[in-house]
Amino acid sequence: MAKYKILLDSTSDFPKELLERLDVDIVPLYVNWPNGEVEKDDTRDLGELKEFYDKLRNAQELPKSSQPSVEDWRRKYEEVQKQGYDGILVITISSAMSGTYNSARLAAHEVSIPVRVVDSKMASTAISPMARYARELFELGVNLDKVTEELEKKIAAKGFGAFFFVQDFNFLVKGGRVSRFAGFVGSLLKIRVGIYINEEGNMVPFAKARGLKAITDELIKKAQEEGFKPGDTVDLYMVSCDNMDEAKEIEKVLREVYKVKNVYYTPTGKVISLHVGPGQAGFGIEKF
Repeated sequence: MAKYKILLDSTSDFPKELLERLDVDIVPLYVNWPNGEVEKDDTRDLGELKEFYDKLRNAQELPKSSQPSVEDWRRKYEEVQKQGYDGILVITISSAMSGTYNSARLAAHEVSIPVRVVDSKMASTAISPMARYARELFELGVNLDKVTEELEKKIAAKGFGAFFFVQDFNFLVKGGRVSRFAGFVGSLLKIRVGIYINEEGNMVPFAKARGLKAITDELIKKAQEEGFKPGDTVDLYMVSCDNMDEAKEIEKVLREVYKVKNVYYTPTGKVISLHVGPGQAGFGIEKF
């Protein structure tokens, strides 16, 4: 049977415990600070990330993120080829949010190993279950082109979703990932803003609330509107930016609504963190 590697970019916030099991590698994005310091988004160590979260809280001016270069991707593809793989499936953050998809595709033309690049039209832990689904198909003997086709079909059918809240909307506005518009103007400090990722791959604010229970209800209501119906069998990928306690509370409520097979927890990496800000919590979801 052919041997395939799955590559994700670091905005996938992929659970560490699944890396080896699903034979996944991560290609990092970059964080560029105003003073010229450049950090790779290449750690899932909670201690290091907590230092980064504190750095964000105290920053006079927020850093910018940048995508992996074509050369970064090409080097990774060549490394995988040398390891004896027959092909590579790449799943990237939404092309509406980043140029990562384009750089991965351009690099694919520069190597001899077959590479297929999928635009997740999602971000963070909504990408993680896509890798699980693809690996399941590979293990059934499905070839690279067919896995790519089936994954794109499930993405189009809204088989994956991302629903979360932020506690300082300014991070998303300053990061250029959402626009100021009616109902979401101003800092909204101490107001939780619910965000989902729509079918075009854009982050869209849809609700605001003061308490955890109220915003959790809004997130689940939106998930249901997006096709994740009560009683569905799902996997959950809980994610937070220095707010794991509230992520755990959200999980408890989700378990009352869905038939939950597996739950994974992961902190936001550096790039996602600089856009959503400390205090964020939410979930990626896959329905079966």
